Amino acid sequence: MAIATEIPVTLRVDTTADKFAISSSGEFTTKVKLDYDEAPHNYSVTISISDGVNSDSAVVEVQVTDVNDNSPVFTSDSVTYSIPEDAEVGSNVTVVSATDKDSSFNKEIRYSLREGEGKFSVDPVSGMVSVTGALDRETKAEYSLLMVAEDQGRPAKSATASLLVRVSDINDNVPKFSNAEYQGEVLETEIVGTTLLRLSAVDPDEGANGSVTYSILSQSPSSDAPVFELDSSSGTLQLAQPLDYSEVKVYSLVVQASDGGTPSLVGNGSVVVKVKDVNDNPPEFSKESYDVAVSENLASGASILTLEVTDRDEGGFVGTLRILPESAPFSIGSDGTIRVRNSTALDREATATIMFQVEAKETDPPSHSATATVNVTLLDENDNSPKFTSSQYGSKVFTNQTEGMFLLKVEAEDPDAGVNGQIKYSIDFGNQNDYFSIDENSGAITLTKMIPLEAHQTLEFLLFIAARDGGVVSRSASAQVEILAVGDTKPQFTQSTYSGIIEEEKDPGTVILKVDFLATGDIPVTLQVDKEADKFAISSSGELTTKVKLDYDEAPHNYSVTISISDRVNSDSAVVEVQVTDVNDNSPVFTSDSVTKSVPEDAEVGSNVTVVSATDKDSSFNKEIRYSLRGGEGKFSVDPVSGMVSVTGALDRETKAEYSLLMVAEDQGRPAKSATASLLVRVSDINDNVPKFSNAEYQGEVLETELVGTTLLRLSAVDPDEGANGSVTYSILSQSPSSDAPVFELDSSSGTLQLAQPLDYSEVKVYSLVVQASDGGTPSLVGNGSVVVKVKDVNDNPPEFSKESYDVAVSENLASGASILTLEVTDRDEGGFSSGYFLYTNNTFDINKLGVVSLRKDVTLDRETKDRYMFQVVAVDQPIDGLRSTAQLNITVLDYNDNAPQFPMIPDPLLIPEGVYSEDSPGEVFTIVPTDADLGPNGEVTLSLLSPQPLFRFTEDGKLLAVGKLDRESRETYELLVKASDKGSPPRENVTSIRVSLIDVNDNRPEFGSSSYVSSILLKDAAEGKLLLTLSARDRDAGNNSLITYSFSAGSSPYLALNSESGDVTLTSDLADVTEDTTVVLTAMAKDHGQPPLNSTVRVVVNLRVVSLAEGVAFRSSSYNFSVSENQPEGAAVGAVWASAGSDLYDVAYTLTTHTDLFSVDASGAVWTRAQLDKEEQEWYILDVEAVDTRTPPTSATAMVRVQVDDVNESPQFPSQLYKASVFSIAPYKTSVIHVKASDPDVGDGGQLVYSLSADGGYFDVEPSSGLLYVVSALGLAEQTAAVEVKATDPRGLQATTRVEVEVYGSASGDDVAVISLNQPANVVEKKVPELEKSLGAALGWTVNIMEVSSANGGSSESRTRRAAVKTLVSFISLDGQDVVSAEEVTKKLQSQSAAVRAELVKVFGESLHFDVEVKPQSPASNQAAVIALATMLALSMLGLIVAVALIIRFKRTQKRQEDSDKESFDISRKAEGYTNWSEQSPETSEQRQTKSQERRTEDEQQRTDDGGTVKTDGNSVRFKRDGQMEDSSESRTSL
Repeated sequence: MAIATEIPVTLRVDTTADKFAISSSGEFTTKVKLDYDEAPHNYSVTISISDGVNSDSAVVEVQVTDVNDNSPVFTSDSVTYSIPEDAEVGSNVTVVSATDKDSSFNKEIRYSLREGEGKFSVDPVSGMVSVTGALDRETKAEYSLLMVAEDQGRPAKSATASLLVRVSDINDNVPKFSNAEYQGEVLETEIVGTTLLRLSAVDPDEGANGSVTYSILSQSPSSDAPVFELDSSSGTLQLAQPLDYSEVKVYSLVVQASDGGTPSLVGNGSVVVKVKDVNDNPPEFSKESYDVAVSENLASGASILTLEVTDRDEGGFVGTLRILPESAPFSIGSDGTIRVRNSTALDREATATIMFQVEAKETDPPSHSATATVNVTLLDENDNSPKFTSSQYGSKVFTNQTEGMFLLKVEAEDPDAGVNGQIKYSIDFGNQNDYFSIDENSGAITLTKMIPLEAHQTLEFLLFIAARDGGVVSRSASAQVEILAVGDTKPQFTQSTYSGIIEEEKDPGTVILKVDFLATGDIPVTLQVDKEADKFAISSSGELTTKVKLDYDEAPHNYSVTISISDRVNSDSAVVEVQVTDVNDNSPVFTSDSVTKSVPEDAEVGSNVTVVSATDKDSSFNKEIRYSLRGGEGKFSVDPVSGMVSVTGALDRETKAEYSLLMVAEDQGRPAKSATASLLVRVSDINDNVPKFSNAEYQGEVLETELVGTTLLRLSAVDPDEGANGSVTYSILSQSPSSDAPVFELDSSSGTLQLAQPLDYSEVKVYSLVVQASDGGTPSLVGNGSVVVKVKDVNDNPPEFSKESYDVAVSENLASGASILTLEVTDRDEGGFSSGYFLYTNNTFDINKLGVVSLRKDVTLDRETKDRYMFQVVAVDQPIDGLRSTAQLNITVLDYNDNAPQFPMIPDPLLIPEGVYSEDSPGEVFTIVPTDADLGPNGEVTLSLLSPQPLFRFTEDGKLLAVGKLDRESRETYELLVKASDKGSPPRENVTSIRVSLIDVNDNRPEFGSSSYVSSILLKDAAEGKLLLTLSARDRDAGNNSLITYSFSAGSSPYLALNSESGDVTLTSDLADVTEDTTVVLTAMAKDHGQPPLNSTVRVVVNLRVVSLAEGVAFRSSSYNFSVSENQPEGAAVGAVWASAGSDLYDVAYTLTTHTDLFSVDASGAVWTRAQLDKEEQEWYILDVEAVDTRTPPTSATAMVRVQVDDVNESPQFPSQLYKASVFSIAPYKTSVIHVKASDPDVGDGGQLVYSLSADGGYFDVEPSSGLLYVVSALGLAEQTAAVEVKATDPRGLQATTRVEVEVYGSASGDDVAVISLNQPANVVEKKVPELEKSLGAALGWTVNIMEVSSANGGSSESRTRRAAVKTLVSFISLDGQDVVSAEEVTKKLQSQSAAVRAELVKVFGESLHFDVEVKPQSPASNQAAVIALATMLALSMLGLIVAVALIIRFKRTQKRQEDSDKESFDISRKAEGYTNWSEQSPETSEQRQTKSQERRTEDEQQRTDDGGTVKTDGNSVRFKRDGQMEDSSESRTSL
């Protein structure tokens, strides 16, 4: 503005002068603050200027620009919004917006969010808050966020608002049981309703989603009705059915906890309930009744039966076994084995069956018991001899006798059973004229031929009858029968007394017996009953019958019936003794059919209850009654004889109040009859049960604010006794802690527990009461129980960590899900922190409800990635309105050896010159430095070779060294496996392969392909330049080291030239000046190009021939014949072959191509043995020897060599140098001792051996051909051990010896030798001596040694010619252990065990076998005495004298005939086969023995060549011929 300064002007604002002003200088200014936000943004201000005269105006356009003078403003400073916890990431929560009055950039707002733990984000422009992380209400229920709104001005202005995001619950958590498996135990006797366990499951959801309902999903094993009940709200598991340990021992339940969400989520758990055994099962036998059969007379201690006892309670049966009644002849062991206690009571004939009971009683209370019945049937043994019904029998024979007529019947009884009671009858003596015979089965005696009778004369015959049973060892009895032969004709009975037996109750007319009588046929006779005629009648034929039924029980048992016979002139009478026998026609009868008896339940085992007896009208066994008991569950038993019922098991009225028993009475008749009676045993009550509470401990909870009089629990106790014994009264015995006034009251009759005083949790938290239940018995029994009352509190204490900060270090190899530490949190409120939970923010670790910090299951640690974690943990004591506390958790990750070493890049190959390296002078190949990402020892790496390699090794710093000889020509490349191992535990490894190649060094000389080079050429073929041969050498080095140059190093020839490169040897001329065969010998050299060079030489031979080139090796002879003695040591010379090469220039080598194992050939052609040869194995060998020369190529020739092995006489050999044998001192001459046999390896005549004794002692000798050592005389060696040396000599005089030690037993004498005779030829018996000894030993039960087998045919010559008369004597000695059994004892046993002996002998000789036991000969005087004794026994004195004289005469004649017979039999001569007769001799001196030994040998030699012979006797010895014939055969014998 241009204004003249001379004229003052005035400037002013004409419009909006309230806001603007202008100075005189023209400065336009504001008069007030302009507000862009609340006023116009532009002003048109009119200004004017005036000097008073003139004026002007102008418009000033004022633009107001915005400045950032306003902060953003939120619609609300605090916003609360709810979002479900399953909101998806990215879902919107709400818009929290703000405004700014500024404009442009100053009003542009950008939003940001603070806090929220990364779960939320805000759109910076729109302010929309959205979810950016998964939400979990149970982890965090609400988030306090700070919303920031900031404008874009400079400087920026901002504002904040709080946003509370509440996470609403959804049902996303499955209820979880506090234990994965609950375990509990319960007695099998616990009553229904007993609380077993309290289950607890937690669902961290809210409201219905978190409310838990419990149920049982399944039960194993299953049952019709569930055994357990689970309270749906409290989780209390109770017993719903009675338990039985014997049926189920363990129950497995699958339980579930369901929440109230929709749909409901279910978590499963398991409960194992173990049923504890209570001794409530009685023992059980495998059978109620056992039947066993044993032999009577069984020895005491013998076992008859083993019972099996089980118990369904735990541990099975533990208790005692006993036999009832104790009088039974048996005992029982703890293992259930029943044994004979009293063998004398086992008598089948007295009692055929024995019945008793076995009681099994538990040791532990209440000592249950059970019984089983054992029925023992006694099997018969032949322990009773037959017994005749009468000691004297008689009969008569009259003139009307006829052959075959019945005279009388003898009868014997044997109470044994089966064959032991079957009787055979025989007449032993008195039947000299064979007038009589007896039926062996019935005992009927008949007339076999007519007795010459004379009138008025009576002949008397006394027969001795034997009755023998059929037992294996037969028993017998004897009786006398007197038979009178009457010569008159009067009618008369044949016996004066008859016996008859009839069973009672037989119908009238039953025949008792038929009496025999004599009467002439012309005069009729009358038979009648004179006494007891009302009961008996007799027919005209003599049959005595009954006229009425006879009763054994109500009438006489025996009747003497007089009968008579008359022909009206003469008469006779006799008595018939009639015995009426009882039959079992009456059953036992009980005194009462029904008996009721009471017994107290505390009756001791063994106490008597009552006698339930029965009677039987029969007699003998038919009236003997045996009692048995059925039912009773093993609690009762009955004495089988007296009928006394006694207690055998503990009684318990509460278990069973009465027992219905069935009493059985059975007689001993056959068939048996029985009767029954019922016995009702009532068990009376005693006060033996203590009242028992239904729960061992009652538990209840009560708020401390509950009013006095509130009912807390109802107690219940049960007493199974009756009446007053079972009525229960309740009372409180004690209270803990105590108080002046009782806090609780217990109703005495109902058992209701009520509150009697106010409660205060701060003073007492738990009350323990001891309550008791008393019954009304006298004395009263009291059962105690306990009640625990818990006072409930209010939550007012926050949880407390044990530390403010937890520091823990874990290994990076920690398993996923593994626990790290447990945060210890306590809460002084009731229940502590049991309902609490933890809040934390960490994606690597989890913290469960118990405070166990663990690595998440889907996460693993890696120290190399992250080595430290720090976060806060908040403990909240309960889900709703819980109190909190915070702790810091610092987790350090420790290194674990989880990284294997890594190799660097390694050149391939690694190079090193070949050479001789060592540990002292190694060669360095390469240095390898591996790496390992782990720390400490885990990252320290060492190198080694994987496989042992003596040529290379690594140093500690990774340097590979060569430490052995490296030869490129042997091996150019080495593939090495290198192992890199760290020092972790366990260490980690890495393996790689490296290749080491060797650089060549000139260390090998050239090698010619042949040791010499030879060539031949005919002069006529010679021409200059003609190739004769080519030298060839090889150098194993490489490169220049292997290049070869050839030259002649020694010798020279004008005819030959050598090419230095090819090695060709050629002619230098046509050899025209050579006129005779010439051999040129030169030395050629091959040299390599190494530094320094190496060389080698070879011999070169060139034959210049005038006429021929033919040459070759040849043997002097095409075949050779050699011989060598057998048994020569290795290396014996056989012979030599020779071959020529045809030229001195060549050598010859020999090779054997056959039998190289037995022969060899050396360089000179000498043939040698390589092993001992044996002519007996192979006599001839054909060898092929090959000769090869050194020509190139070589020539060869083969020669045949025959080698014969010459025989050398070899010594015989015994298989053993010592033999041992034994013999009795009484052994007869020629008794075999032992058979020794040597072998001779020679063939032909060399194999024929002769045996002899090295020294003749006179006691033994040996058969020259067989080697059989036999006895000459051993009497002088009794109880000594004699040593004999036996010698075997071959035809050429070579010998072998062996030693025989013979132990001579002296305990046997001639009196110990028993003799039996067999109806078998002697030669047959001798062949079967071993089998015979075994059979006799088996029958006698001893060891049998046969001393002699000899032929001893007796009787006339005529009888010896028949086959049936063959007889062989066998003499033997029996040993019982080491003791000799006397011949007398042996003879007795042979007789008593005859059947068993024969059965064994039949196995050897067949069914035709018959044997006798031979008794030693007696003197004639003794025979006469025996005859006289026999005559006296028969009461025939005169006849006995005659018979005795006749026997003596006959004896002498028989003796004479025997001697003649023996002499005749001497013509039968055969060799002894080791068994001859023995002779008993008196002791002799050594000289006498030697003299007699010589005599015997002389006699032996004579008998070998002489068919005849004589028998000599010397003193008291009896000598026998070698054919075994006895010289004196007079003997007595018992034929079996």
